[in-house]
Amino acid sequence: MSKLSKAKRDKRKKQAPRRPFARLNAQQPVQNHAVLVNEEGQVVAAIGLQDNEWLLAIGGQTMGNADNPVPMLAMLKHLANVQEKEGRKVTLEYSQALQQMIDDLAADEGKTADEYLAALVAEFEGDDAETAAEDADATAADDTATAAETEVPAADASSDTAPKA
Repeated sequence: MSKLSKAKRDKRKKQAPRRPFARLNAQQPVQNHAVLVNEEGQVVAAIGLQDNEWLLAIGGQTMGNADNPVPMLAMLKHLANVQEKEGRKVTLEYSQALQQMIDDLAADEGKTADEYLAALVAEFEGDDAETAAEDADATAADDTATAAETEVPAADASSDTAPKA
């Protein structure tokens, strides 16, 4: 081994172009495929694709992931309907790739894309109606139980609270 080998190696190292560090957990960027935007231009919710996994983000937080984004799109469409019923103006835009998935699934069932998506949205509206009915039943049951607890029988009331002469 020569006496100058270390010096030569160091010189080659300095002249070599810099290489970026390889990150072990480097994640691929998320590609947005559906975006729900309010009237101020703020993103309310989005569906994105990252490494063959579909992500649902609402309010800037990732809420879930799935292999099929179509139910998530139906959920966003239902959310848009709810927002519009409350008087807020929102727009839902989605990509051609997502539209193609909906078209393919709708064709398998013999429906149009709009009919297929409307059926999925109706499932969410049905869930909301069932939840509202259950809440109303629970409130009515609570009111009945509360009324029964506050009633005092008349015979007991007169004997316990009446002063004795």
